[in-house]
Amino acid sequence: MTGALILLTLAGYVALLLWGVHMVSTGVMRAFGSDLRRVLGRSLRYRLNAFLVGLGVTAALQSSTATGLMATSFVASGVIGLAPALGVMLGANVGTTLIVQVLSFKIALVAPILILVGVIAFKHGGRTRTRDLGRVWIGFGLILLALHLLVVTIEPAAQVPALRAVFGVVASAPVVGVLIAAVLAWAAHSSVAVVLLIMSLAGAGVVSPTAVVTLVLGANLGSAINPVLEGAGSGSPAARRLPVGNLLTRVVGAVIALPLVTPIVELLLRLEADPARLAANVHTAFNLVLAIPFFIALPAAATLLEWLLPDRPENLQDPGAPLHLDDGALSDPHLALANAARETLRMADIVEGMLRGVVDAFQADDRRRVAEISRMDDGVDGLHRAIKLYLTRISRDGFDDEAGRRYSDVLSFAINLEHIGDIIDKNLMELAAKRVRFRLAFSAEGTEEIRAMCERLLANLKLAVAVFMTGDARAAARLIAEKEVFRELERHATETHFLRLREGRLESIETSSLHLDILRDTRRINSHITAVGYPALDAANGARPMSVQERSSGWAEAALDGGG
Repeated sequence: MTGALILLTLAGYVALLLWGVHMVSTGVMRAFGSDLRRVLGRSLRYRLNAFLVGLGVTAALQSSTATGLMATSFVASGVIGLAPALGVMLGANVGTTLIVQVLSFKIALVAPILILVGVIAFKHGGRTRTRDLGRVWIGFGLILLALHLLVVTIEPAAQVPALRAVFGVVASAPVVGVLIAAVLAWAAHSSVAVVLLIMSLAGAGVVSPTAVVTLVLGANLGSAINPVLEGAGSGSPAARRLPVGNLLTRVVGAVIALPLVTPIVELLLRLEADPARLAANVHTAFNLVLAIPFFIALPAAATLLEWLLPDRPENLQDPGAPLHLDDGALSDPHLALANAARETLRMADIVEGMLRGVVDAFQADDRRRVAEISRMDDGVDGLHRAIKLYLTRISRDGFDDEAGRRYSDVLSFAINLEHIGDIIDKNLMELAAKRVRFRLAFSAEGTEEIRAMCERLLANLKLAVAVFMTGDARAAARLIAEKEVFRELERHATETHFLRLREGRLESIETSSLHLDILRDTRRINSHITAVGYPALDAANGARPMSVQERSSGWAEAALDGGG
C-alpha cells in the first residue's frame, strides 16, 4: 500500500470515528435533550451539584461543547450564576474522559453487535426515543469499528520512516504537538475523537509516550476553542464569559503540565504500561487534577471574568438581554409590572421583525435570511425567560386585584409572543428552508395569499400591542373580531389553492403541502395574537378573568373558540 493510499485510508477511518461520535451525541440529545436540559437547569445552584451534573450530562452526550452551550444559555438569561456554570464545565471536561476510558479497552468485537442492535432499533422502533437510541448504539459501534480499523491500518504504517519522522518532531518539540492536536480538535469539534485517534497511534507505536502527553494536552485545548469562536459574534458579554473561562482554565493547565511531561509519563506508565491506555489516563488525569484547584477558586474566577468581560452599555446589548427589569423595583408591584410590560413590548418588536421577514424568506432563495430570522427567536426566548423569572420575584406586599390582573396580562402576552416566535422559527422557517433546499416556487397567486396573510398578522399584532398598553375595550373587540376574519381568509386561500390543483398548475402541485402548512401556522399565530383582547373585554365587562393557561398556547385556542 502506497503512502498516499495509507493516508487516504486513515482519513476515511478518522471520518468514520468522527461520525460515530456525532451520532452518539445527536442520538442522546434527541432522545433525552429536553430532560438533560431540565436537569441541568434545576441543579446549577451550587458548585458541587453543578460539577456532578456537568459530568453526568457530558458522559451521556459525549460532548462538552453541547453541555457548555446549554450552560451558557442559562448564564446569559440570568437563570444561574457564572460560578456554578464554571463548575458545570469542570464536570463536563471530566465527563468526556469516561467514554475514552471505556473505549480504551479492547472491546472491538462488540462493534458488530452494537451496530446490529442499533439498526434494528432505528428501523423498527415504534417510538421516536427507541429510534434515537438506535442512533446511539450505531454510533458506539462505528466508533469501535473505526478504532479497530485505525489500529489495523496504522500498525504496518508505523514502519514508514516519513511517518515516524513527522511524529518524531512532535516528541522533540512539545509545543508543536500541542498546536497540531489543538487544530485537530478544533476542526473535529471533539476532544474525544482526537484522544481516541492519539490512543490508536500510541497503540501502534507511532508516537512516543511523551508525544502522547503533549497531543492530549492539545486536544483538550482545541475542544475549548470552538465555543469561544461561536460566542464571539454574540453581543452579550454574559454569553462569552463561560467559554472564555473554560478556555483559560485549560490554557493554565497546559502551561503547567508542559514542563512536567516527563514526570507525568513516568508516573502514569508505572501505574499502567499499555501505551494506548496512556492516552486515556493522561486525558482523565489532566481534567481531574485541573478540576480540583479551579473548583475551589470558582468565585474568584467568576469575578475575574466579569471584570475582563464587563456588561456593555444598554444600547449595545443583544436583543435577548433585558433592559428594563430593574431589581430595585421588585418591592413595588405596580412599578415592577410596568418594567415587565416594557420588556414584553421589546419581545413584540422582535416578533414583528420576524413576521416582516417571513414573506422575504418564502420568496428569496437565501438560506442566510432564514437563519437570520431563526436567530431572532433566540432574543424572544431570552426575554421570555427573563420576564418569567422577574415576575416570580415581585413582592406580594401590596399586590392588589389590579396588580394581579396586570401580572396575568403581562405573563399571558409574553407566553403568546414566545409561542409565535417558536411557530415562526420551528415551523415557518423550516418550511422556508425546505423550499430553498428543493428549489420550489409558489405560484403568483399563492405568494400573494401568503403576503396578504402576513400583512394581516402584522396589522393585528400592532393592534394587540395597543390593546395590551391601553386595555381599550373597543380595540379589544376589533382584535377579537379579526379572529373570524382571519379564518375566512384562510378558508378562501385554501379553496383557491385546491382550485389551482384541480387545474393542474405545476407550481401549486409541487408546493401544496408547504402552502397548506403555512396557512395553518399563520392561523395559529393569529390565535395567539388575538388572545390579548380577551383580558381587556373581561375587565370592561366585569367578567371572570381567564387564567394564563386559558389564554396561552393550545389551551387558549380551545377556550377562546368555546367562549367567543
